[in-house]
Amino acid sequence: MSDDGNVLSNLDLGQPAPNGEDTLPTAGVISQYVKDLSVENPNAPQCYQWQDPPQIDIQFNIGARPVNEDSTEVQEVELKVVLTARSQQGTAYIVDLAYAGLIGMRNLAPEQMHAFTYAEAPRILFPFARRIVADAVRDAGFPPLMLEPIDFNGLYVQQLAEQQGAEAGDAPVGNA
Repeated sequence: MSDDGNVLSNLDLGQPAPNGEDTLPTAGVISQYVKDLSVENPNAPQCYQWQDPPQIDIQFNIGARPVNEDSTEVQEVELKVVLTARSQQGTAYIVDLAYAGLIGMRNLAPEQMHAFTYAEAPRILFPFARRIVADAVRDAGFPPLMLEPIDFNGLYVQQLAEQQGAEAGDAPVGNA
């Protein structure tokens, strides 16, 4: 019983149902892997003698798709990173990485599943993708490039605000 005399169910207390069924909300990474990795060094060996430091352009994209068409309980979340280093003499290197993870979610509301898929899962995958990019740049003959941490939750909230503003016909939100 609760303090006010009402009877609380096992679900209210965050406990499994008495029949043994697992009814608690659950989300986590099942597996993670390199889906695609490309490293190009188009101007080797000349680029190793260039004096000016390259300008680094980094592009990120997050994609998700259900693994099974009949269920959204397991999603493949893909973190795409494209990094290009250019100087006045030309392109020094390009790293194109698709790092993915199988994300399992059960007993979550659709909005919670969406938030986990596009904010939390990329946050979990990012440190591994970051290390792969640093190793790839080093293996191409350059000093390792450590990507700065990314606030995936902040980006997710900003994207939602922009979508809601566009749907409502309001003025753009963010850096518009």
